[in-house]
Amino acid sequence: MSISAEVAGNLTSAGVNGRQAPVTETVLRPAVDIFEDAEGVTLYADIPGVSKERLNVHVEGKTLLLEGTVQPAGGSQVESASTRYRRSFALSRELDPERIEAKVKDGVLTLRVPKRAENRPRKIEIQ
Repeated sequence: MSISAEVAGNLTSAGVNGRQAPVTETVLRPAVDIFEDAEGVTLYADIPGVSKERLNVHVEGKTLLLEGTVQPAGGSQVESASTRYRRSFALSRELDPERIEAKVKDGVLTLRVPKRAENRPRKIEIQ
């Protein structure tokens, strides 16, 4: 699995005895495999440690955005570093963003983005 890391910066939160404790959030760009066939495009994104509840997939205009957060050990983001996955993709006009299907299993997000009906190849019957 190949993931490039980008550090988002340091945040601060209340620490012990009123001192500010730095909290670091690391933003990772997950590795994605993309396959196209006559019916549409399938994306496989590696997002280990991200549960379905901490995953957000949405479309803004012509942009498909994937975001997910790994729950830190111990369950508290205040005192430990958190990891966020984030990646975006431009959708071409031939794809139908209203019919995107998503599922996550074993740390892999699978997205199916179908082509619009008018852009799919069709066989013409010869009379």
